[in-house]
Amino acid sequence: MAKKDRDKEKEIDKEENKELDEEKEGGKGVLALVTVLIIIIWLGIIAILIKTDVGGFGSTVLYPILKDVPYINKILPNQESTQGTYETADTQYQYSSLDDAVNRIKELELQLDEAQNKKKKDKQTIKDLKKQIKDLSSYKKDQAAFEKEKEKFYEEVVFSDQAPDINEYKTYYESIDPENAEVLYKQVVEQITYDDEVQDYAKTYSQMKPKEAAAIFDTMTDNLGLVSDILMCMGAQARADILGKMNAETAAKLTEIMEPSKK
Repeated sequence: MAKKDRDKEKEIDKEENKELDEEKEGGKGVLALVTVLIIIIWLGIIAILIKTDVGGFGSTVLYPILKDVPYINKILPNQESTQGTYETADTQYQYSSLDDAVNRIKELELQLDEAQNKKKKDKQTIKDLKKQIKDLSSYKKDQAAFEKEKEKFYEEVVFSDQAPDINEYKTYYESIDPENAEVLYKQVVEQITYDDEVQDYAKTYSQMKPKEAAAIFDTMTDNLGLVSDILMCMGAQARADILGKMNAETAAKLTEIMEPSKK
């Protein structure tokens, strides 16, 4: 009886082991199938990338190697697009030998050096020009200050009330260097001409009736300086007669202009 039980247990163990072996075999088969599917998917992705020539890998790397391999060359990019790529690449390098390329590089380096030297010279030229402009600006400023001082001197010394007779200056300026006296001489001549004209006006208006002269002067309110100069060249009585016939407001303004402290 005990022997039968042991035999039965052995048979049960054998069946269980057999089932385990079958399960293991089945698991291995599934794993192998999944692995094959993953490999096929990756191969498909790689084939698509090569066919679409992503990054130029299919046309520049694989095409020269696999173009003559049957079936496999089907995954390569189209020949026309590949040929166009090679033609484009060939047109970028139009040199028959390495020496030609090296010579061209030397020419380009020489051109680069010349351009850099020219740029340096241009910078130096610009720097020099800026310095000249600065120097000229300083000179112009100093010259302007000198001219201002000179004009002030001429105004205070030559044309002031305490200055000598203007004809004496005229004679003096004619005797010195014309280049140095040109400006002053011109001013003096203009002043003499103006004084002569004012004298002529004074004689003319002195011969007119005071009322007529006053009527004319009343219309010259925009040039009272000239009117005052004409009146100052007249005698005191003739000047008084004309002022007495003029508009009171205009006469008052002329009196202020002719005031000795303001002449």
